[in-house]
Amino acid sequence: MPRLFEDVISAYCNHNHRVEYYPAMVNLCAPFIYSVKRECDAFLCFEKMINILDDHFSSRSINESVASFMTLFRTCIPDLYSYFEEEEVDIKEWAASALQFVLSRELSLENTMRLWDTYFAVPDWIDLHPFFCLAVLRHLKENLEELEQSEIRTMLMRLPPLDMDQVRKELSLFLTVLPV
Repeated sequence: MPRLFEDVISAYCNHNHRVEYYPAMVNLCAPFIYSVKRECDAFLCFEKMINILDDHFSSRSINESVASFMTLFRTCIPDLYSYFEEEEVDIKEWAASALQFVLSRELSLENTMRLWDTYFAVPDWIDLHPFFCLAVLRHLKENLEELEQSEIRTMLMRLPPLDMDQVRKELSLFLTVLPV
């Protein structure tokens, strides 16, 4: 299995000379390695994902995306936002990773695959992603509010297994009240 990761990511980097390897590529590649039988198909899926993310963040920088996310967070979950400020939790670091790598670093592989399955079923899924990140925070709100700064950071970096159906319900609530 590790050899497949290396082969797919190396092939991508060799094919795209402007791209340098970064560790999150492994997280972005994993769902395709585990769900697609043929290596060439895993490569094509991985390449498509990277291209979607590159296109999205070339038209809008990660800093702009994080700023927009922070505004949504402050507006949609103000009490959790205030709690994070009180605990001096810098959510921007988490938001940058969650947005840029589509939660692949933070979620378990099973949850990532479930999320991406949902995303790939809808057009323009990348525009829904910040709202899904908010839905994750709202879903974990009670647990997060019981933790202190270092524990919050640890939980956000490695999210617990989530009931993705519940998180999707949270997402639906956001989408009914906010324009996308």
